[in-house]
Amino acid sequence: MSKLIHVNGFEMATPGHINHGLWRVPGNRRTDYTKLSYWTDLARTLERGLFDAVFLADVVGTYTTYQGSRRAALRAGMQVPNIDPMFVVPAMAAVTEHLGFAVTGTTTYEPPFGFARRLGTLDHLTGGRLAWNIVTGYLPDAARNYGLSEQLKHDDRYAVADEYLEVIYRLLQESWDDDAVVRDAERQVYTDPDRVHEIGFEGNHFTVAGPHLSEPSPQRTPVLYQAGTSSRGKAFAARHAEGVFLLPRDDAQAAEEIADLRRLAIEAGREPDHVKAFIGVEIVTAATREEVAAKVALLQQHRDVEGHLVLFSGWSGIDLSGDDTDRYLEYRGGDAMQTFERMWSEGEDRKNIGELVEHLSRPENNKLFIAGTPDVVADRLEQLIDGTDADGINLVQHLSPGTFTDFVDHIVPELQRRGRYRTAYTPGETLRERFFGPGHARPLGDHPAARHSRVPAGA
Repeated sequence: MSKLIHVNGFEMATPGHINHGLWRVPGNRRTDYTKLSYWTDLARTLERGLFDAVFLADVVGTYTTYQGSRRAALRAGMQVPNIDPMFVVPAMAAVTEHLGFAVTGTTTYEPPFGFARRLGTLDHLTGGRLAWNIVTGYLPDAARNYGLSEQLKHDDRYAVADEYLEVIYRLLQESWDDDAVVRDAERQVYTDPDRVHEIGFEGNHFTVAGPHLSEPSPQRTPVLYQAGTSSRGKAFAARHAEGVFLLPRDDAQAAEEIADLRRLAIEAGREPDHVKAFIGVEIVTAATREEVAAKVALLQQHRDVEGHLVLFSGWSGIDLSGDDTDRYLEYRGGDAMQTFERMWSEGEDRKNIGELVEHLSRPENNKLFIAGTPDVVADRLEQLIDGTDADGINLVQHLSPGTFTDFVDHIVPELQRRGRYRTAYTPGETLRERFFGPGHARPLGDHPAARHSRVPAGA
């Protein structure tokens, strides 16, 4: 039987996330990102469409690689200005019952003790619908914003992240017994002191005494997402991630990356299907081909090519500005996102600057851009999922809420008709149970967090 397709709505609390210039399209609500109504309306739409979660990206710096300045990013509204995505989650949770929330947080710049409390808080307030997208940070001025003289080296950031996760697991999993909170009014005891424990962690990067400040939340540790696909990033994902987000250039690269992740998961002592893979996909759809063509033309009309150059420069660490359009991209293993540094600098798809500018100028040059009527889009999604062994997609927005509304109104019914999409949520399930089945609200037994559990693994 073909597996159901999981779908996250890919969002960011900023005017321009992945597709740039589109905040100018009439009727697009992207500039309302500072209003609670934007987020509550979004949450209701995604829940109506039975999405797994809204996946909230974030950065804590600005993009300065392009032209050696943040000026172009500021002009384009390219992931700046932005607001903290954690603060919009409670508002969305209040108007939904089932939608999950994946929030991005960095392991490089913020101490783990306070961050663990925020994770526990949001898991409580959402009733166990929280995920954490773990990032190490790739923007140089983010390091300066947090008091570092320079950005940590790429692999060093992952060494910090490994230790950070160890602290998080110990705080969330082992600091409080499940039965620590007794609420015994007769004895005037709210919490049994003998069932709350310091963790006494001393590592190379962090020293945390504990105990954790929050009582155990429904999932204890939220579902863990990760997006690194460098060799070091994949090793980290194979050990820690329960969901991996990929932005490959085509189906073949997606299949290769997913197969490699599954192999590494096995080597890390985990079941391969305990790491769910989500591919970033762009979709334009409507009832007729003529309507689809008109929507694509509108996107092309408002596309800010320089904004895309700013974004890719920041991701790859390669400055794509200047007049030397014949210069080919070169992979040097820098300290930004090595997957994107490598993407157009090696193999058959190697490009010079001019070719890359041309490639980024049209959305349909992206092989994971799908434009068509519902039957065409559904055919392509089935091909992508079944051909790569992916578990689902992160749906990238063009228009807000148009991209998500079109998917809910046109694509969801078609996928349901084919038996490839849920027809209802399971009442009361946590986000982890949505991915791994009933009774698995807590980290699974082969996950490193489970080694710190004071309750049976998977309970």
